[in-house]
Amino acid sequence: MKFIADFHIHSKYSRAVSPMMNLVNLDKWAAIKGIKVMGTGDFTHPKWLAEIKKELRPAELGLFKLNKSNSETRFILTSEISCIYKKNGKVRKIHVIVLAPSIAAVEKVNCALGKIGNLHSDGRPILGLDAKELVKIILEIDKNCLIIPAHAWTPWFSVFGSKSGFDSLEECFEEYAKYIYAIETGLCSDPAMNWRLSQLDKITLISNSDAHSLQKIGREANVFDTELSYKGIAEAIKRPNGYPDKNKFLYTIEFFPEEGKYYYDGHRTCGVSLEPKKSKHYKNICPKCGKPLVIGVLNRIESLADRPEGFVLKNAIPFKSLVPLNEIIAEAIGVSVSSKKVSNYYNNLIKKLGSEFKILLEATEKEIRDESLAKIAQKVIKMREGKVSIKPGYDGVYGKIKIG
Repeated sequence: MKFIADFHIHSKYSRAVSPMMNLVNLDKWAAIKGIKVMGTGDFTHPKWLAEIKKELRPAELGLFKLNKSNSETRFILTSEISCIYKKNGKVRKIHVIVLAPSIAAVEKVNCALGKIGNLHSDGRPILGLDAKELVKIILEIDKNCLIIPAHAWTPWFSVFGSKSGFDSLEECFEEYAKYIYAIETGLCSDPAMNWRLSQLDKITLISNSDAHSLQKIGREANVFDTELSYKGIAEAIKRPNGYPDKNKFLYTIEFFPEEGKYYYDGHRTCGVSLEPKKSKHYKNICPKCGKPLVIGVLNRIESLADRPEGFVLKNAIPFKSLVPLNEIIAEAIGVSVSSKKVSNYYNNLIKKLGSEFKILLEATEKEIRDESLAKIAQKVIKMREGKVSIKPGYDGVYGKIKIG
């Protein structure tokens, strides 16, 4: 079965997350976006887990659906965990995503982690625990759980981050690195950037939204054609034969990475944004204030890459770079994304043509034009063709994209 999945989102119990992020709304917006399998997010939070158990019921093996509803959306049990600890003389801040096959496994994981840190304080709990030990604890509870480093290149909280990460998965996870089957590339990198590191050749590259609000769901996602079950998804990610099965894991849906807020190096306070060569010229120091630059994803990949820019990995899972539909509409009609006009065009297109992904990936120019405006249809087609220009993001500032 072909379907789109977004595993990494947050609930209303995480910090800086919309209070509208509840299961009913997630179910509704998954259909609007065209997502079949949605991560629950935050299963470590006791109150959120109680809502999961109350509002969802079992569907296909390892998946769940909303009670008292005929919705086609399926939920998969997921959570993000923040590990902050000292290793090899440096403070490490590593975020990981956990996928679990059952409520029973989640309850055991929560019991174990609740003895280490406060699971009530945040939907994404902070644990003073080595990421390697986290993998050990979870796999001893249920070997079918998946542990995936989150937004792997983000400077502050990731396995390869410039501020607190490592130079390899082996350095981070040691003997448990063999159980790390995938990494999440994050908004600021795409698969092509990751192909430049031979150490990642056997690692599956997945993409998720890390959404903190309903509208952000699906800004990155994964497209599968496999059995609709936890096992089917896990096997597509784990590559049991060693190579990606492109008949089961079809492609990932990506941001244009330059639009991510840590693509370039920079210093937000001073408005300084630099490509890696210029950062090197300034010795990674802000030329305005003399403080250290925040080293972005592009620079970090450059420092670890053993292949040239433009290298294409043989047999790699492909990807498609998209711009969210509301951003396309806003640019086409010359208003802000929050404008009521954007909402009206967006809702009408969804009503007439189907989900956002159907519009972005499949609808013809004529179909879009007939239900909106010619300039909106033209922007969608140009976006598919990669005809975009982007002022790259840096130090927490999103990049600015223009289509055509």
